[in-house]
Amino acid sequence: SNKTYLNIHALWNLVIIPSSQSHWLTTEERNQVLLDLKASGWSELGERDAIYKEFNFKNFNQAFGFMTRVALQAEKMNHHPEWFNVYSKVQITLISHDCGGLTKRDVKLAQFIDKAAASV
Repeated sequence: SNKTYLNIHALWNLVIIPSSQSHWLTTEERNQVLLDLKASGWSELGERDAIYKEFNFKNFNQAFGFMTRVALQAEKMNHHPEWFNVYSKVQITLISHDCGGLTKRDVKLAQFIDKAAASV
């Protein structure tokens, strides 16, 4: 019935949407974050509302060690990168699929990724 729909819709707004909204960036946060990320080598993929960076290591072992560190952190955060690896190169794209674009989770993971790459 229509009443049931309204109750389910109200529940959706109270429970589901705020959990994803808490990860969204304000316009001001987004502008600052993108400046910071671009300064550290990330690029914006506007068509997907995502960020991208390519990392180059000395060899496969370094690349795989880096990916392992990122994988463990991603699992803790329950937020996983899209990535591609060939030998010493790792390409990473970050996007929050459940929110339809760039969120605070992507920023947090990008910052961890940069630290992990610097410590290899």
